[in-house]
Amino acid sequence: MLEIRRAEPRDTDAVWRIIEPVLRRGDTYALDPALDREAGLELWMRRPAACFVAERGGVVQGTYYIKPNQAGPGAHVCNAGFMVDPQARRGGTGRAMGRHALEAARGLGFHAMQFNMVVASNRHAVALWQDLGFSIVGTLPEAFRHPEHGLVDAHVMYRKL
Repeated sequence: MLEIRRAEPRDTDAVWRIIEPVLRRGDTYALDPALDREAGLELWMRRPAACFVAERGGVVQGTYYIKPNQAGPGAHVCNAGFMVDPQARRGGTGRAMGRHALEAARGLGFHAMQFNMVVASNRHAVALWQDLGFSIVGTLPEAFRHPEHGLVDAHVMYRKL
């Protein structure tokens, strides 16, 4: 059974094991692929309002964070980032974390969730978020430099909570 819980300091190695290869590939997140461990963990685990892990049988299979998308008058809309261990993909971990994040965001007092840059070539992510009620509210032409496909579009996706 999959358990989703707040990340703890003991999860640091497992979270880095998941996020490092995604950062290095550079094909889904607008983050510097050369981020070192300390900077990557600061961005993923320490700076956000909350960080969670999805664990099955004592093994962390995925992680996500929630943070305000903007400051001040825009702080009621959150942003989130999700990563799943490649060996756990297609097993429902991402979908379970997405559902969990919607409830967690409500519990943290947010009124909506916005993804600022969902890479259009990441079709699985786009389809998942649409299935969970997100709308594409804008498309940024050639906004993402994909390592294989060159310049690709990115979507801004939004959902009220």
